[in-house]
Parts: sequence; structure tokens; C-alpha cells
Amino acid sequence: MTELSLLGGALGAIIGAVLALTGAGGGILAVPLLVFGLGLSMVEAAPIGLLAVGLAAAVGALLGLREGLVRYRAALFIASIGIVASPLGLMLAHRLPNTPLALGFAGVLVYACLRIWRKAARQLRGEDNLAHRFIEPCVLNPQQGRLRWTLPCARALAFTGFMSGLLSGLLGVGGGFVIIPALNRYTNLRMASIVSTSLAVIALVATGSVISASLAGVMHWRIGAPFAVGAVAGLLLARPLANKIAGPRLQQLFALVGCGAAVLLAGKALLS
Repeated sequence: MTELSLLGGALGAIIGAVLALTGAGGGILAVPLLVFGLGLSMVEAAPIGLLAVGLAAAVGALLGLREGLVRYRAALFIASIGIVASPLGLMLAHRLPNTPLALGFAGVLVYACLRIWRKAARQLRGEDNLAHRFIEPCVLNPQQGRLRWTLPCARALAFTGFMSGLLSGLLGVGGGFVIIPALNRYTNLRMASIVSTSLAVIALVATGSVISASLAGVMHWRIGAPFAVGAVAGLLLARPLANKIAGPRLQQLFALVGCGAAVLLAGKALLS
């Protein structure tokens, strides 16, 4: 068991480093790494991956909160919807066989990686972000420095929370690949604030999902605890390097690795 714990901690450190270097969406690789590295099923790997991603996201969110980057009211609202939706995803995960669950995860992983690739490609070409071609329903009040809460704003953020919570419980993903594009599309926040707010949402939703998984008896703490500790250690160790080596080329490399992991995961599910 000690050897398994050490391996879990090492794999968690990889995920933490990926999170630090690529942003909130990097945690989506946690589940494939657990499936191939430790031989877990999707249902077993999902809550463990979410525990690690949630804990690492909490560290990042606290650092962002200290720097005044987290929009905590928006984060609490999105997370409250996500926490309600998470048990629904967990229930669906236990009703679905492993093969369709793995194929669904592979599809979500490819979608997330294609978004990351396209965004990095636009940055390399020097193109502006296309998300703000539209009028954002959630804008900052310049006098108060807070988001103006309107019905369209609440509706957009509630849908974001529902999708992140559902995918959190169903697939064990933090939802950064949903939350970041949504906040970029629906708000006029700076990217640093969007990422920090997304990390806060992920941490809160992950907490709810991990509690649900623990109550359902599907959380393997002997593997999950060292994996989560390793993720936090990897995040803290790699964070100082982020400004030096992170960039669109690294994002594209992550996208290629993610697509490769999706193909392997789908192939394993179909052949098993």
C-alpha cells in the first residue's frame, strides 16, 4: 500500500504541475492518469481526480483572493448551483456502464483540448479574443467595482454552475474548461480575475462532489489522499515557473497530450 501511495503522490504532482502551467483546465488529465497509472475504473478515478483538482484549485483560489482577483459573490452563486447539480451527475455515473462513461469523458476531453488549441493559435497569430464580439450580460459597475446583477446575468451564471456541477459529479472534472470560457463570454472581467474566480468555483463544487462521493462510499481515501497532496505540492513547485515557460506553445502541447489521452482512454474502453 505504501508503494501505491507513493505512486499516487507522484501522479498527483504531475497533475499539480500541469494545473500551474496550463491553467484551471489542466486538471482534466487527472482521471486518464489515474485510469492508466493506477488501473482504476472511471467511477473509482473520478472522485479521486476531483479531490486532487479541488484541493489544488483551493490553493490557487486563496492566492487569488489575497491578490483581490476572485469575484467571490459570482463564485459563490455559480458554486451553489454546481453543488446542487453534482449529486445528479454522481447518480448518473453509477447508473452508466464504464464504457459509455469513458467514451463520454474522452469526448469532453477532446472538446476541451480543441478549445485550448484554438485559443493558443489565436494568441500566436496576435488575434483579439472573439468572445467579446457580443454584449456581456454581466459587467462591472465602474463606481463599485462589482458585477451588476441582472436577470440575464444570473441566468448565464446559473447555467454555468449547473454544467460544471453536472460534469463534476459525472466525470470527475473540475469544470474549468466550462467556467473560464463562460466567464470570458458573459462578463468583462480581466483574464486573471476569470481564472481566479474559476478556481474558487472549482474548489467549492469539488468539495460538494467529494462529500457526496464519500457519503456514497465510492471515495478511495488511501489512494485519493496522497494523490491530492501530490497535486498541491506539484502546483506550488511549478507555480514560480509558470511566468517563464507558460504560453500558447505549451497550451498547444497540453492539447495534443490531452487528445492522445482521450484516444487511449476510448480505445481501452472499447477493447475491454
